[in-house]
Amino acid sequence: MSCVFCGIASGAEPAHEVFRNRSVVAFLDRSPLFEGHTLVVPTDHVATLADLHPDAVGPYFGVVQRISAALPAALGCQGSFVAMNNVVSQSVPHLHAHVVPRTRGDGLRGFFWPRTRYPDEARAASTAAAIAAAVDSRSG
Repeated sequence: MSCVFCGIASGAEPAHEVFRNRSVVAFLDRSPLFEGHTLVVPTDHVATLADLHPDAVGPYFGVVQRISAALPAALGCQGSFVAMNNVVSQSVPHLHAHVVPRTRGDGLRGFFWPRTRYPDEARAASTAAAIAAAVDSRSG
């Protein structure tokens, strides 16, 4: 069985990337809750958080933290929502954290997540570029 996230991590599948290093890649969700909804995945195939090697936990969540911190500067949102499913409700069986931009009154309630689409590839690309620039500005 092929894994779409492994395809993105290897570069074989297209994605609007916002961050990449040797062990982690972050890219826009194709069906976002809100513009800027980013998925953070290990580049190696890991099915669930329980399967992530203990030495990889810190570096992985460090990237999740960087993306979360960059969203307000990139998108003008007030904060973020970070979530992860393991097996149940995990639409792709490859570990991934959802980092979702949030603004008070945005309509997101509980666990009902109405998905949307980017109006076009140009909008997705410009959103990814804004987040990538904000992530880069926070490195150091």
